[in-house]
Amino acid sequence: MFLIMINYKQPLEVVDEYLASHRSFLEEGYNNDYFIVSGPRNPRVGGIIISQLTDREQLEKIIEQDPFLINNIADYEIIEFMPVKFHKGFTSFLE
Repeated sequence: MFLIMINYKQPLEVVDEYLASHRSFLEEGYNNDYFIVSGPRNPRVGGIIISQLTDREQLEKIIEQDPFLINNIADYEIIEFMPVKFHKGFTSFLE
């Protein structure tokens, strides 16, 4: 499982220009079962994506298609972790 931390490199005015295309990218990720949850950080300096994928190389190839990365809007930090404790409703994401 992966936590993806997105850190904006551009002012929010520039981020907002690409927000719709970034959200379309996310929607495709949800439709393909790549992502579990995503959203902006508070304060709004970037975002977070959690992915249930287990192959880092596959995830990196997917992230390379994010308009935020393509257009140099943000940097990405991918953190792999192994869920040990979790809510029972979360089980379906671990199978």
